[in-house]
Amino acid sequence: MNLEELFNQYKEQSIKGRYITLDHIQPLLDRLNTNNQVKIIGKSVLDKPIYSYQIGTGTTRIYMWSQMHGDESTTTKALFDFINFLNGDSEDAQKMLKTFTFYAIPMLNPDGAKLYTRENANVIDLNRDAQNLTQPESKLLRQIFEEFQPHYCFNLHDQRTIYAVGDTKMPATVSFLAPAYNEERDINDSRLKAINLIAGINDVLKKYIPGQIGRFSDAFNFNCTGDTFQFLGAPTILFEAGHFPDDYQRETTRKLLFFSLLSAFMILSENDLVDNRINDYLNISQNKVLFYDFMYKNIKINYDGIEIITNFVAQYKEELIENEIHFNAYIIEVGELENYYGHYEYDAKGATYSDDFSNFPKMNQKADFYLNKNTKFVNGLIKS
Repeated sequence: MNLEELFNQYKEQSIKGRYITLDHIQPLLDRLNTNNQVKIIGKSVLDKPIYSYQIGTGTTRIYMWSQMHGDESTTTKALFDFINFLNGDSEDAQKMLKTFTFYAIPMLNPDGAKLYTRENANVIDLNRDAQNLTQPESKLLRQIFEEFQPHYCFNLHDQRTIYAVGDTKMPATVSFLAPAYNEERDINDSRLKAINLIAGINDVLKKYIPGQIGRFSDAFNFNCTGDTFQFLGAPTILFEAGHFPDDYQRETTRKLLFFSLLSAFMILSENDLVDNRINDYLNISQNKVLFYDFMYKNIKINYDGIEIITNFVAQYKEELIENEIHFNAYIIEVGELENYYGHYEYDAKGATYSDDFSNFPKMNQKADFYLNKNTKFVNGLIKS
C-alpha cells in the first residue's frame, strides 16, 4: 500500500488551511449523503446542526469525532480524506467496510469552529465536560457513545507548536495517547488495546517522520472525554496533529494524520496486533514544551544605559480577521532561554535591537523591529 499515492488520490481538495467551519464541510456532507448516511444528531448552543456520518457493515464499531475544540481543524481535513478513501473502489476500502462500522462526528463544536475558539459558545471546554455534561455538545457525544457501544474510540485533536519530542530539537508533528482510566494510570485490557494499536501506527509513521512522533501526557483527568471513555471500557486513542517545519497551515500534518488513520484500520482489519507492546509505546518520547515559533539569539539591547547581550522569543497568535486566520507574531519572553528552541532561529551576533518605540523588546508587542537599524523584521521575519 502506497500511502503517498492514496493521499494524493483521496485528498479532499475543497478544504484546506486552518479555518474549517460548518459552511466548509456542509457541501461535503451533502455529497456523501447518497443513502442516508448523514444525519443531524443534535444542535449546538447556537442551534447549529451537529452531523454524524456512518458507513460500513462490519461487527467492529469505530467511534470518531473531530473539532471538539473549534480551532483544531487538521484532523477534520484528514477525516474527510479518509472518508473519501472509504468511498473509493479499492479492495482495502471494501475490506474495511466489511470489517468495521464507522460512526464519525466530523465537527462536534460548530460554534467554536466559526469563532475559531477552543471552547464552545458558552466558553466551555468540551474536553473538560465529560463528567458534568453541562453542554449540549458534550451530552450528545456521550449519548452516541452509550447508544453505539464502540469497540474503539478515536479522539481527534490538534496540539500547539510549542511541543518537542522529549528533549530533542524535533517538533512533535504527530502525537498519540492511550489515556489513563484511573489515578494510578494502571493498564487494563481496554487501555492495552489502545497502547498496542498506537505502537503499530508508530511503526508505520516513523518511516515518514523519524524522531517527530510524540506521546502525550497521560496524567489522569476524569473530566476529559478520553479518560472517561477509557474508564467506561472502550479502548480510546488520542490523536494530536502538531507542527511540521514551515507547515503552519498543517497540510503536511494532515497527510500524516491520514496515514495514521489508514494504518490503524489496516492493522485492525488484518488483526496484526501483538499481545503486549507496552515497552514500544513507552519508548515513544513524551512531549515537552521546548519550542517557540521564533527565537532571536545574541541580541544587544540597551536598557537604562546598560548594554547586555541576550535572547528573546516570539510566538504566533492565530487571529480571526474577516473570516481568515492571520498569524501575528508577538514578543513573549526575554532572557537566556537555555534548552529552548525556535522553529525559526536567528543569530544576531551582537547586533543592536531597536523598534519604533524603544531600544528593548517588550512583552506582548508585535515582533516588528530592527537590528543595527538596517535589518528590518516584520511579523517576526526579515523583510525582503
